[in-house]
Amino acid sequence: MRHARRRVVRRGTQLAAVGGLLLGGAMVTTAMASETPATSAVPFSSATEAGDTGTALVTKLGTARTAGSWIGADGKPVVAVTDEQAAAMVKRAGAEPKMVSHSMNVLKAATATLRAAPRVAGTAWAVDYRTNRVMVEADSTVSASDWTALKQVAAGIGGFVQMQRTGGTFTPRLNGAQPILSTGGRCSAGFNVTNGQTDFILTAGHCGPANTIWFDEAQGGNEQLGTTINTQFPGNDFSLIQYANGKAGDNADVVAIGNGQGVRITGSADPTVGQKVFRSGSTSGLHDGTVTALNATVNYPEGTVTGLIQTNVCAEPGDSGGPLFSEGIALGMTSGGSGDCTTGGVTFFQPVTRAMAALNVQLIVTKQAATGTQGASAAPSASATHSTIAPSAASPGSTAAVGSSDTSLAARLTDTRNVGPGLLVIGGSLIALVGTRYFRAEQDRKAYQRYYSATWG
Repeated sequence: MRHARRRVVRRGTQLAAVGGLLLGGAMVTTAMASETPATSAVPFSSATEAGDTGTALVTKLGTARTAGSWIGADGKPVVAVTDEQAAAMVKRAGAEPKMVSHSMNVLKAATATLRAAPRVAGTAWAVDYRTNRVMVEADSTVSASDWTALKQVAAGIGGFVQMQRTGGTFTPRLNGAQPILSTGGRCSAGFNVTNGQTDFILTAGHCGPANTIWFDEAQGGNEQLGTTINTQFPGNDFSLIQYANGKAGDNADVVAIGNGQGVRITGSADPTVGQKVFRSGSTSGLHDGTVTALNATVNYPEGTVTGLIQTNVCAEPGDSGGPLFSEGIALGMTSGGSGDCTTGGVTFFQPVTRAMAALNVQLIVTKQAATGTQGASAAPSASATHSTIAPSAASPGSTAAVGSSDTSLAARLTDTRNVGPGLLVIGGSLIALVGTRYFRAEQDRKAYQRYYSATWG
């Protein structure tokens, strides 16, 4: 009976050891697959998929039969069309058609006429897909005579050009999510990018000209952070700051949202009208809203910038260069706007995809995001209380602590996201397996000795 129990215990130990080897191998494989950093990204989100459907339909039907697309209140894509056949095609594709009077060609011709008119600082315009109009806005600095002249230009285009006054002043917004300093003033980091050899900060172009030297405000403004090597403003509004040591460091894929928290960025994309978005800035913090127009033009006092994302997310002086994102997807950097976060206003953003293409750089993202294997994304709300979790533990689009994490040997070995725990399991399993083999051999040897001792007795 005793021998039977020993065999059961021995066999159970062996099976447990083999299972441990398999488990440890799986843990090591998973940990190695989730190491960072990596470049490139696969942008996946419900908003992106809906926007892609609408964009694909517009491309297929052409700008003579469509007038843009957006995300409806139910989250489904809506496509503006000018004829019944196009509407039927949109329905078959699973999107909602909306009949309109003016095609995108007509709307673009209207904006071209506005651009050709004498430039008036403090004005902006964009195509409103949902109302099938061109919206022209003028801030408080535009004189009565300039406003009258612009209204005459709009009247010559047609009644679908709508004019309206707005409070405040259209100005670039300085600062942002992570404040950085230069001799010319204060601005902010947008997103970390790389060319495969050197890492950079992508931020607003109006933050400073080429050769501007930047310092880290978190270090009291005494530690040199990097130097602007490329900038485009006006026309566009983006610039590239090369890190002094060439590397972005830990948590390069996390953007700050305040209170020591951040959101992990997993990719980049172009937004869709109607999409919910979030903006982070060092002055006003985290705020949300929706995209109201694309390819907007704004006439700042410093010059005209085109191709911007227009939103109703509030911003204030001190927020420029900060990141615009949705569900962990990078969309743009804060360029400028009017109003504030008390009364609201209009805000414009430089599209991140356009800036990266011009600069030939890519976002720095985790290897998990680069391979497109992301977990459940959860974009933050303006009023949410964000949980404090280590950035390496954050799912794409989830909140993450911006500060440094515990890098002690014990923490690394016990962290299930690292290779250490898997190696420990493998080592323990091997010891158990070898041990059972040794004890069995020792038992067999003693049994053999007892048998022959009794025989030779």
